Formats: sequence, C-alpha cells, structure tokens
Amino acid sequence: MRWMVALLVALVALLVFLQDRLWDGEGGRDSVAALEQRVQQQARENEGLQQRNDALSAEVEDLKSGEAAVEDRARSELGMIRPGETFYRVVEPDPATPADPDPVRQ
Repeated sequence: MRWMVALLVALVALLVFLQDRLWDGEGGRDSVAALEQRVQQQARENEGLQQRNDALSAEVEDLKSGEAAVEDRARSELGMIRPGETFYRVVEPDPATPADPDPVRQ
C-alpha cells in the first residue's frame, strides 16, 4: 500500500512538471503567441513590399512600352520642353515678406 502512495505522488509530480512545460516552457502558449504575432507582422510587411514591387513593375512596363511615359517623366523631373513650346514660370510672392501697405508713399 505504501508503494502505491509513492507511485501516486510520483505520477502527480510528473503531471505537474509536464503541465508546467506545456503552458509556460519553451514552445508553450506564451512562446506560440509571440511567434504568431511575429508572423502577422511579417505578413503585413510582406504585403506592403508586394504593393511597392507591383507599382515599380507597372512603372517599368510603362517606361518600356512607349515614349509617352518617358516624355512625361522628363517633363516633370527634368523640365523638358518641346521645340516651339513656351515655358512659363509662375512665381508666388514670399508670404514671409509683408506687402507695402501704402504704395503711394514711395
């Protein structure tokens, strides 16, 4: 009878040890939750990078397919104008410089 009590105590101790490892040990619920969070974060990052790659691929195709995209880029980034066109630059007044309130005084 005494050996059965010792066996029962040993089995309960083993059960407690295994439950502790299952819930709090390496590979336990906290570790799994942290890994799931990292996977979700990486998936969001991958989605953003995929959208960026798609946009860049579309731009490359536009540049390869015709002169219109190249011309548009040259006009916006390099200030290209065609022969016969007139270039106008509109200069806005600097808001930091106050206008003269009485122009007649000069």
